[in-house]
Amino acid sequence: MLFSSMTFIGIFLPAVCIVYFFAKQSVRNYILLIASFIFYAWGGIDYLAIMILTIAVNYFGAILLDKYRNAKKIILFIAVLVNLSFLIYFKYFNFLIENINSIFSADISFIKVVMPIGISFYTFQAMSYLIDIYREEVPAQKDIYKLSLYISLFPQLVAGPIVKYHDVNKEIDVRTVNFEKVSYGIKRFIFGLAKKVLIANTLGAVADKIFSQPVEQFGALTSWIGAVAYSLQLYYDFSGYSDMAIGLGMMFGFRFMENFNYPYISKSITEFWRRWHISLSTWFKEYLYIPLGGNRKSSIRTYVNLLTVFFVTVCGMEPAGVLWYGDSGMVFL
Repeated sequence: MLFSSMTFIGIFLPAVCIVYFFAKQSVRNYILLIASFIFYAWGGIDYLAIMILTIAVNYFGAILLDKYRNAKKIILFIAVLVNLSFLIYFKYFNFLIENINSIFSADISFIKVVMPIGISFYTFQAMSYLIDIYREEVPAQKDIYKLSLYISLFPQLVAGPIVKYHDVNKEIDVRTVNFEKVSYGIKRFIFGLAKKVLIANTLGAVADKIFSQPVEQFGALTSWIGAVAYSLQLYYDFSGYSDMAIGLGMMFGFRFMENFNYPYISKSITEFWRRWHISLSTWFKEYLYIPLGGNRKSSIRTYVNLLTVFFVTVCGMEPAGVLWYGDSGMVFL
């Protein structure tokens, strides 16, 4: 279910808002959790089981981390490995078997695996929760329903921004919803929807028409128009979804971090990285780059750390399924 679809705008969102706003504070988390499960199951109920299994692994992993501090390194390693195994299997199983068949002229028959929508985002969020517990920044969440809400919360489930547990754990417990937050959330959602539907989809049609032509028919002007149209489509599509997610979160009392900061005005690759998909870059900086040593070691070690982060980013978000493209538009998975 896409945020820009009539099903979401005309049925799902109004129904959730009506039930949520008129419900008591004590049951609002349960309403959002049920809504999030319905939202995720809409695209394929089979994969809801994978998400629930991920929730269970991280819930019990965090409980063990909190209880057995002397063995916390091995517990964290196993829990993170299980999380990554889900991600690697769904993203690279088809790729691995197809290459084995191609390289070794084998004929291994297999059922193609379809990657669950949003698995990269909720896997990274789940791992940030475990690492926060490991670092003793936050206590383990004893209420499995609250942890389930954190991992499955539908506003940021499909395309981010990636929400770190220590940023929203207090809002999961207690948050306020008032007129100012709801009105801002609605405005932000409409703004993002306009970027997605009016700008990104229009530019996408231009790019599709150009790139569907044979390469030998490309002139310099046509190539530049296609490249610019695709670049702007990519930005307005992704940032539009982030705006919609931030707006939806605010409507329900959650404050998500900004995800884009005018990346195309960047003067360097480094600046572009800091401005594009900010939640992803800060996640890798906080949970991978700095723990590896960052730039505090030698120059060679710094370059190794940068290459490691780059490699893991590509493997985690690309190439298998980073773009899902359909009639309704493009979504980053």
